[in-house]
Formats: sequence, C-alpha cells, structure tokens
Amino acid sequence: MISNAQVEAIKSFVPEHNIFLNEPMAGHTTFRIGGPADCMVQLENEEQLKNIQRYLSLVEEPFFILGNGSNLLVSDRGYSGVVLQIGDKMSDIKVDGCRITAQAGALLSQVAKAALEHGLTGLEFASGIPGTVGGGVVMNAGAYDGEMSQVVTRVCVVSRQGESLEFDNDTMEFGYRTSAIKRKPFTVTSVTFELREGDREQIKAKMDDLGERRRKKQPLEYPSAGSIFKRPEGYFAGKLVMDAGLRGYQVGGARVSDKHCGFIVNVGKATAHDVLDVIAEAQERVKERFGVDLEMEVVYLE
Repeated sequence: MISNAQVEAIKSFVPEHNIFLNEPMAGHTTFRIGGPADCMVQLENEEQLKNIQRYLSLVEEPFFILGNGSNLLVSDRGYSGVVLQIGDKMSDIKVDGCRITAQAGALLSQVAKAALEHGLTGLEFASGIPGTVGGGVVMNAGAYDGEMSQVVTRVCVVSRQGESLEFDNDTMEFGYRTSAIKRKPFTVTSVTFELREGDREQIKAKMDDLGERRRKKQPLEYPSAGSIFKRPEGYFAGKLVMDAGLRGYQVGGARVSDKHCGFIVNVGKATAHDVLDVIAEAQERVKERFGVDLEMEVVYLE
C-alpha cells in the first residue's frame, strides 16, 4: 500500500492534477475490467518519467507502465503499487522525409495515419492496432504479415535509474510478440520508424481493406484485449479453441467470441476472475485434445 509520504514525494515530480489515488483500472483498459490501483500518475514528459522511476525504485515501491491498456487484464483486486501512464500527454509525432519519430504515448493508429498523410508506406498493418507506440514496440506488435520489427530503426528508453539509452533494430532482439525490452526493466520514450515513399491512394486502399477484414473477422463490438493467446508454432490459437468446442463458451460476463475464438470478450460486467476461468478452460481442453500448450499473450496485472 502506498504511503502518504510517497504520495507527497510523487507530487514533487508531477502536478497534483495528474495523480489519482485508488483509481479504477477498468476505465484504463480496452477490456473494461480491473480493480483500483493504489495510485495512477499521468506523465507529461520524459523528465517526470525519469524522476519518478528513480524515486520509486529507490523506495522499492512497485510500479507498472501503462499505455492504452489494450493488451492488459487487471486483477479484480486491482494493483498494489503505482501505475505510470504514458498516454496522450506524451504522444508527439514528427515526420522527416521517410522517417517518423513518435513518442511512446502516441497510438499506433495515429502514426499510421501520419504515414498516410505524408505518402509513406510500411505501417498500414498498424492502422487498426489499438495500442500505443511504446507498448507496440515492446511486444513487437503485428497484424496481417506486418510487425514492428520490419519498420523500427531506433528505440529510446529510460532505465529504472533514470538513464537515457538507445536501441537499434538489431539490439532490440525482436521475436514473435517479444523484444529485448520486454525482458529488461526499461521504459520506452520514443520510437523511430523508417518507411518508404508510396502512393497515397494505394496506402489508403490497403488500410481500408485491412480495416474491413478486421471488422468482419474480429469482435470489435465488444470490449476485449485482442488476441488472448500467442500463436503456437504450427497452429492458430483461435482455431484450436474453436476445434476444442469452446466457441461461445461463457463464464459470467466473459465469453469466447463467436466471431473469432482467439478473442475473449466482455459481454457485460465481466470480472478478471471470469476471464481467467475461461482462459483456464481453453488451455485445459486444448491441451487434452491436441497436446498443445496455449500461452497467454495478454499481460495479467495483480
């Protein structure tokens, strides 16, 4: 439990109106699920991030970096620590020739839109991904044969001790839904993308096509956290769940999507416990029937 003294210390780093105590996390995740965090802080710049991370590390107070909450399931009990939100207050996007540099809080869809406006191709795949640049690069987000590793050239980060560091594409060690930063205690502050000149109409047509495919195949009408499971090698997680007979399987307000069985959707007042029960059932049945272990792609915060 965060102490009053720690709250007062945090106020010395960020404006008081950016500090929220016992903040319900359901309002900050695309799942619309989650109990209260002891404290949530909306960050405005890198200096605030450096100072507060350095302080929280010094006093050994747990903290979690939050973007758009699009790949996150928060416990019903909430989070006993400090949530540091890097969002629209740190979302600048700058275009220089074929390079786009975006702060970590910018939405990937916003960066894809900026690329379209400047006739740059390579980020069409990201136009429908609901996450931020920071979260996207950490997990090497991707869709429709495109992923961050194909277009990222530089990633700026801050360490727990407040040091500024840079990674290039090689040192990011990108893999399927992972990167070097996912395995190290760094926080992304900005990302540079190297794109190519393209035809605006063709770029827009591809983005429109991908958007239509998403609307047809994904349950965008319900709150969710996107794909629940990582893709097992040689399989598709959604098909395994479907073939295990779990289409429409429901516990409380959490349901395996009828449209895409790789999604668990919140059909009304779902709890994190409901979602975890559905996940456990899917993992058990898929293991029993196909001998495949389903690994969660969604981050569980408790």
